[in-house]
Amino acid sequence: MQPLRGIFLMVAAISCFAVMATLVKSADRIPAGETVFFRAFCGLPVIAAWLWMRGELPSGLRVASWKGHAVRGIAGSMAMGLGFLGLKLIPLPEATAIRFVTPIMIVIFATIFLAERIRMFRISAVVIGLVGVAIVMWPQLSFEGGGTARVGALVTLASATLAALAQIFIKAMAGVERTEAIVFWFSLTASCFALFSIPFGWVMPVGREWVWLIGSGLVGGAGQILLTSSYKYADAGTLAPFTYLSMIWALIFGYFIFDELPTVPMLAGAALVIAAGVAIVLRERALGRQLAAEQKMRSLMKSG
Repeated sequence: MQPLRGIFLMVAAISCFAVMATLVKSADRIPAGETVFFRAFCGLPVIAAWLWMRGELPSGLRVASWKGHAVRGIAGSMAMGLGFLGLKLIPLPEATAIRFVTPIMIVIFATIFLAERIRMFRISAVVIGLVGVAIVMWPQLSFEGGGTARVGALVTLASATLAALAQIFIKAMAGVERTEAIVFWFSLTASCFALFSIPFGWVMPVGREWVWLIGSGLVGGAGQILLTSSYKYADAGTLAPFTYLSMIWALIFGYFIFDELPTVPMLAGAALVIAAGVAIVLRERALGRQLAAEQKMRSLMKSG
């Protein structure tokens, strides 16, 4: 393990995703489905080149279950589409804060679908996180927020929930499917799935919109590669807190590019959500170490 290298790669990945979100938001005239297509399709060459450089093309694309990839791909595509729609309707910091509910929803879904035990500590963290999300969303859901803001907040919440569900599918595929294959086939599935939105009104990009759309795919693909690579040098518990750097980027890009000022409810709610997420990560890391120590002790007792 090389934790510092892993952290560096994670920070670079989060930075890429922040730039991608900014590019997507800049192309506000382009429908969400069309944006998903450019993000996924333009990311494919980047991922393929990465696999080729590692000597894993085409071996890295082999799968054990097409059904698992299809289900994960559909859930992920819907999460991406709704997330892009939310970015076009509400400020970047608010959208980023609401999407922080994903790790909290993962805990809930893991209990439901994977039969994982959830103790009082995690229950408390989940409740605190959900309260934080409610605080962030309340101004948009109130009558003062307006219809567009309400829709934006709700679709962003739906996106975060579907993203958590997609992560549960990935977790169920762990040990069976290669990470490289999951990344590639998701991008291909999202590209195809996005084509079904053509009847709902795609438009021809003009001028800088081409740069924003193609750039979102290239930068997003690079971010996915950096994210995947980071886990080879550091464990998930070490890297997870650094994912919240996306809020700093969202505040910077929102202010300087879109003239979006953070509100007090957004900052307060985001702080609660981030605190809950970090608490869950640290607790899982502690439990993992405890389990590893117990297994080592059993092994020593058997050998003795």
